[in-house]
Amino acid sequence: MKTLDVYGDNRFETYTKIREACRGIVVKDDKILLSYETNTDMYNIPGGGLEQNESYEECCAREVAEETGVKVEVTQKYFLTNEYYEEWLFISHYFICKYIGTTERKLSPREIKVGMEPRWVPLNEAIEIFSKHQDYAATDEEKRCIYLREYNALKALVELSDNM
Repeated sequence: MKTLDVYGDNRFETYTKIREACRGIVVKDDKILLSYETNTDMYNIPGGGLEQNESYEECCAREVAEETGVKVEVTQKYFLTNEYYEEWLFISHYFICKYIGTTERKLSPREIKVGMEPRWVPLNEAIEIFSKHQDYAATDEEKRCIYLREYNALKALVELSDNM
């Protein structure tokens, strides 16, 4: 399994807070499932925070379903990121998921506010979107970091596929 460490310019010497999240890679008909925020024009790989007493696989399946309305079977963990910003360590566990069907979306108030919707995007187009992470360095550090993380996750997915 590949791991990526990202160190923000604003990181503190030591972190005092940790947030873990799980993200699901769902490919169907040569397209990847992404979450798109219509009000911020931002894409990401569906996923979110780990809840108490929840396994990583349970978190991944729940978050993908809540954000996108897609039910999945979590099949393989393949990538991990550790991101250091201010006093935080953000850990993202990436899983390959199998599409099972659909279910009701359950968006958080923030996800409703940003107009989150599911989008099926060709994999090469998704890689292209996230490859532009450095374009946001001067204007939107959060978007730069998210796009850098997602770009590396998709590159690791392609490398994994090439080696199978």
